[in-house]
Amino acid sequence: MTETLPVILLIEDDAALRRSLAQWLSLNELEVIQAKDGNEALRILRTTTVDLVISDVRMPGMSGLELLAIVRKSWPDLPVIILSGHGDVPMAVAAIQAGAFNFLTKPYVPEQLIGTLQNALEQTRLRRRLVSLEQGNATRARIERQLLGADQAAVRLKAAIEQLASYPVDVLIKGETGAGKEVVARLLHECSPRQSGPYVAINCAALPLDIVESELFGHENGAFTGASGTRIGKFEFANGGTIFLDEIESMPLSAQAKLLRVLQERRITRLGSNKEIPVDIRLLSATKEDLRERASQGQFREDLYYRLVAAEIDIPPLRERSHDALLLFEHFAQSMAKRLERSVQPLTSEETRFILGYGWPGNVRQLKLLAERRALGLDWQPDAGRQDHPPMDDRPLSELVDQFELQIIEQALNAAGGKASLAAERLQVPHRTFNEKLKRLSMKHKDFG
Repeated sequence: MTETLPVILLIEDDAALRRSLAQWLSLNELEVIQAKDGNEALRILRTTTVDLVISDVRMPGMSGLELLAIVRKSWPDLPVIILSGHGDVPMAVAAIQAGAFNFLTKPYVPEQLIGTLQNALEQTRLRRRLVSLEQGNATRARIERQLLGADQAAVRLKAAIEQLASYPVDVLIKGETGAGKEVVARLLHECSPRQSGPYVAINCAALPLDIVESELFGHENGAFTGASGTRIGKFEFANGGTIFLDEIESMPLSAQAKLLRVLQERRITRLGSNKEIPVDIRLLSATKEDLRERASQGQFREDLYYRLVAAEIDIPPLRERSHDALLLFEHFAQSMAKRLERSVQPLTSEETRFILGYGWPGNVRQLKLLAERRALGLDWQPDAGRQDHPPMDDRPLSELVDQFELQIIEQALNAAGGKASLAAERLQVPHRTFNEKLKRLSMKHKDFG
């Protein structure tokens, strides 16, 4: 494969001298872009990636030093070499102090100019390499923090996320219910160049059929009964960022047709309008179904399927990562115990064997729920002979936590003979915090039943 040549932006108002210098640089295996003045140079810099700038000092309009100040502010890592036909020492000092890589006088010495160029390009290459390594390390660290697991399947999953995060491609995420598709989607966004843009998540299964297209693409005033005012859809709102369509297999066929067109043209049209609006979005979609099979049955558009599978990520089910299940269980239990400001009892041998051998039909979502129930001191183990969820209390987790904390506080008060200060000391919480919790939880006591 041919190696890409370094790109030099040469700014010189003398056309003959500019062409001569450009030709000589090209002979030294450098790609040269020419500009006659500072304004033209700035237009080039805004649309083209260059590796180094060579600029004359005295030019009509914007001087080389004025151009240098703008480049240093807008492209701080781009090296600038200043050329001048005047052996002006104060000017040379001013250029270096303003951030120029070097200041050379004309007529230049060819060997000196090439040596200076090579040094500047090497520094640029090393700086970019360092930035790339730092970004890679930061991405890897973020993935490790948010996606626990050391099993080979988990390692492959992390590598796929790291690789695809930086690519400007749409991604289809496949995995069973509770496997962590939303987590993977968020990582793909947060580790991408779009991380500062919006992240819009939509569950297609939760959208009412009669407003799917309005939700996704927006509508104009009077587009349908009840459409009062203009509404921006999710795709338009996600402009410049990422849109995540979960359970995409649930999207109606009519909306699939419009989605396909949006993905092909990167334009949306609001309901009730003929105006096309360009959108800069990256689409992440997720499914627990076999979309190819659904397409063969006429339940999903085949052309949309092939458009979505340009890049895929398969999330392995938890039953294929038994040792990761143990790691995750302990992590979620410890996290809940930390919220309760108490320690969690180590797993017994029997509990460890259960976690390693259980099939986890609800994947990470089920495991997290059971780990938190154990930290709360509640029954958590489902029947080992069944592969379903245990009988569950329908109340929200926050209410279960409140009830558990109230029980602990009451037990501590009883053991301390009703002395709140002693009970707080034994629970290792500040006296004021203890009293505030007791007051708040006691007021909710009648709601616990």
